[in-house]
Amino acid sequence: MASNEAAHVRDRVDAIYRSDSRRVLATLIRILGDFDLAEEALHDAFASAVEQWADEGIPANPRAWLISTGRFKAIDRLRKSARLESTDASALDRIAAAESASGDDDTVEDDRLRLIFTCCHPALSPDAQVALTLREVCGLTTEEVARAFLTPASTLAQRIVRAKGKIRDAGIPYEIPSRADLPARLDTVLHVIYLVFNEGYLASSGSSLTRADLSTEAIRLARLLVELMPEPEAVGLLALMLLHESRRASRTTVDGEMILLEDQDRSRWDAPQISEGVALVEQALASRRFGPYTLQAAIAAVHAEATSPGATDWAQIVGLYDVLLRVDPSPIIELNRAVAVAMRDGPEAGLALIDAILVRGDLADYHLAHSARGDLLRRVHRAEEAIVAYERALGLSVQDAERSFIRRRIGELRATSPR
Repeated sequence: MASNEAAHVRDRVDAIYRSDSRRVLATLIRILGDFDLAEEALHDAFASAVEQWADEGIPANPRAWLISTGRFKAIDRLRKSARLESTDASALDRIAAAESASGDDDTVEDDRLRLIFTCCHPALSPDAQVALTLREVCGLTTEEVARAFLTPASTLAQRIVRAKGKIRDAGIPYEIPSRADLPARLDTVLHVIYLVFNEGYLASSGSSLTRADLSTEAIRLARLLVELMPEPEAVGLLALMLLHESRRASRTTVDGEMILLEDQDRSRWDAPQISEGVALVEQALASRRFGPYTLQAAIAAVHAEATSPGATDWAQIVGLYDVLLRVDPSPIIELNRAVAVAMRDGPEAGLALIDAILVRGDLADYHLAHSARGDLLRRVHRAEEAIVAYERALGLSVQDAERSFIRRRIGELRATSPR
């Protein structure tokens, strides 16, 4: 029985770590004023939870217990280490006297906002802002952040260390900006949330196509921002994420195999999320101060409101992509537009656009570009070329569900291709 109870406690601690560790970390950073010390305290607190909860039982408010324990563990570390000599005694007194925080939702949510705006402070480079927020606010590993940046993990690790040092040495305040400063800081915060959602919507690696914890976290952060500052692009980003999230249940089989949009069971789409997303899109568009997130949300809304693949208004989608390209030109948006053109005008038209992108050298190492090309070649019965394109995509993809899907496509083409 004792071993069963210990296993139960460990499972509970693991679950709380997954759900609440970043919230606990945010509060510890506020109390301790140091990222690295807070991370050490976080892990010390969870290690203590495994030991003490087995004997004492799980506390009524685990989050508050972890925050309080982490604070005391940090004080012990400072007192026992050589770092004490270089630590301002007043700072140690401040930490010792600081309220451990009750762990109530209002306090913790404020701490999450404080942390994200600190990580996105204009004194940091844009790359550092995004990397630090993904690592510290959302808990992505350095390797996961590196994949999002297409950057070596060692480079990303150095970038994060430098960003933390900049915050410490420059005395960057851990606070939510004043309303006067918010607009200038909002763009970076939105970009960070967008990247977090993308990692949750289509995981960069691993056995699962999606990571619900990250997409849920991104939506929660976006809601907080909209409450704090209901700017059109914040509203538009929230709409975009809700509309994409509405399709989660239909995007994979029970075995985790990927299902393309055209093959999804639309009855499984989340109607309340779609309704909320569409209403938010309309709200953002009505402001006439919208940008790329709202335009992407408008595209997602056209998909969400179509009752079947054949009922999709591809002409409207292409038109929205035309506007989006003027507002935010990028090869990936060009690629998405090319796929929409293929649906409107036929696969040959889309294929010509994708080939033009690849000939320029853009997206040469982007697996989705080669996968899209393979799909269009498949549709025009150019099987051998499609296999080559899919094999290129397979060589670039690191996501298990995507790789499985691509292998299945290659197998189907080889089975039907004349020898």
